[in-house]
Amino acid sequence: NIVSQDQIKLMAANPIVFALANPDPEIAYDLAIEAREDVIMATGRSDHPNQVNNVLGFPYIFRGALDVRSTAINEEMKLAAAKAIAKLAKEPVPDIVNKAYGESKLGFGRFYLIPKPLDPRLITTIAPAVAKAAMDSGVAKNPIKDWAAYELELQERIGIDQRLMSVVISRAKKDPKKVVFAEADNRKILKAAQIIRDEKIANPILLGNRAKILTLIEENSLDLQNVTIIDPLEESEKLSQFADILYKKRQRKGMTLADASRLVTQRNYFGAMMVETGLADAFISGLTRDYPKTILPSLHTIGVKDKTKRVAGMYIMNTDKGPYFFADATVNLNPTAEELVEIIGLTADAVRFFNIEPRVAVLSYSNFGSAKGEIAEKMAKATAMAKQRFPGLIIEGEMQANVALNEEIQRDVYPFSQLINKKANTLIFPDLGSGNIAYKLLAELGNAEAIGPILLGMNKPVHILQLGSSIREIVNMVAIAVVDAQIAGRP
Repeated sequence: NIVSQDQIKLMAANPIVFALANPDPEIAYDLAIEAREDVIMATGRSDHPNQVNNVLGFPYIFRGALDVRSTAINEEMKLAAAKAIAKLAKEPVPDIVNKAYGESKLGFGRFYLIPKPLDPRLITTIAPAVAKAAMDSGVAKNPIKDWAAYELELQERIGIDQRLMSVVISRAKKDPKKVVFAEADNRKILKAAQIIRDEKIANPILLGNRAKILTLIEENSLDLQNVTIIDPLEESEKLSQFADILYKKRQRKGMTLADASRLVTQRNYFGAMMVETGLADAFISGLTRDYPKTILPSLHTIGVKDKTKRVAGMYIMNTDKGPYFFADATVNLNPTAEELVEIIGLTADAVRFFNIEPRVAVLSYSNFGSAKGEIAEKMAKATAMAKQRFPGLIIEGEMQANVALNEEIQRDVYPFSQLINKKANTLIFPDLGSGNIAYKLLAELGNAEAIGPILLGMNKPVHILQLGSSIREIVNMVAIAVVDAQIAGRP
């Protein structure tokens, strides 16, 4: 309390006031803001914007120094930490940070000059920068050789299990593809677009009203210069071309040319048609619309793979015991035994996509015929048919969920099970209701991260976001879409 409002008023335009005395700053935050609307203010307190706190630096400086067995902490290392913090402040803020501070749209500017102390990215931003500076300045006794592995190790120290997605993201970065977003007039999509552009995961194409998108970019202090923005209503030539293609595809399904001309102005049709015609490599939508309404345009325009009769949806559940794959939790309401066989095949292929051997449990309320009923009989039949159709696949059922995941029970009671010593990682549910309920319960009560839904069986890369997905979930889905496009593009 040694600086007055009058003194603040005497300062030049956009005065910088870092009042860092604790617990009482040299001038209270509220008084400084009251004195000058243009003041750029920081304190050491957590209840005001721009908290300057040594926890932003010292844990991660020492982490980086220790990890390369540095013999000193020199000026180069401190400067590297400062620059890393400054760079992080300008990057899109993840949802986990907004939620922790009760904010909705933190972004670089007058009220967010410095990252928040609870930002989990601090360790993976500062520690590597410090470690590299130690190596470059000659004080590191144990230099880091694999930086991707080091970042993964840092994530694991704070409980972020991204091993599965780290592999996918690394693969995506090797050959980024053009990914079109149907909902670019959304803050989360735009933040995700900047992340995937900055990290070279993909080349985003933004669909929507151009003026609205540009306004949102400015309001959220995003850097999306040189990113392609397409307003379908401005693309008369493409609309005519797309309408003709859609009409030819659907004319024997009751669609008229007038219907097709109207539908292609919708972003979900326009974006899917961009992928179908090769103007984009993958399509992402679904953040703000129900799944069935989002998937239908892609089914009309792109369709399913040859010899595939249906699509299915799979969720990856990242747990502290590793990843599990759930199907079908999004598309097929009550599949028959024959349809389940196709879902099993699609899901097994998708699990292999992540370089993991699928070990499939076909779930029911019954264990190998212990109870009768329509569902139990359907799942037993599906298991028998799948074993015949996919002879090399590790698959067992029908079985209860706890038995599928508990090798001891199987060893003691069902010693014939193929899943003994090879615990199930792929769970096939009897209907959409049970799969949907299971993954949502696990996400909420089991603290598992849900990645998906991953759409299986489409002819070209189309992926539908879960309604209300976080920015991180959007980035993960884009990485999957890019690798999907890489594989689809191979001769």
